[in-house]
Amino acid sequence: MGSNDWFPFAIVVSDVWKEFGFATIIYLAALTSIDPTQYEAAYVDGAGRWKQTWHITVPGIATTILLLAVLSLGNILNAGFEQIFMLYSPQVYESGDILDTLVYRIGFVEAQYSVSTAVGLFKSVISLVLIVTSYRLAYVYANYRIF
Repeated sequence: MGSNDWFPFAIVVSDVWKEFGFATIIYLAALTSIDPTQYEAAYVDGAGRWKQTWHITVPGIATTILLLAVLSLGNILNAGFEQIFMLYSPQVYESGDILDTLVYRIGFVEAQYSVSTAVGLFKSVISLVLIVTSYRLAYVYANYRIF
């Protein structure tokens, strides 16, 4: 945790480990909604495991994949403030600083409220643009709508 070379790797591995369970539960729930008779019919027609996956499983969970993609793009700039804030130290500011920790340090430690507000607002606007873009792409390519 004190090395600039290893800190980003440790953060990515721990974040993937943290988020893996939630996505697994969602995908398993989506898989249970696929009718098993489709797999049986594909097997009778001679489709192998990969053909079944490509032509039955992927289209069956496509809306779930799109929903999770839209939700994850909205959080792409968050990067887990709590996780990084608890793990990093001044030795790894160079490789471990993200927008949220920068806003925290500028706003609360250095008391430059106007700069930290501007950075936080910039991050929020970019997150909004990412969410709207991903929603529009999901609507155009998959006819997916939330409302």
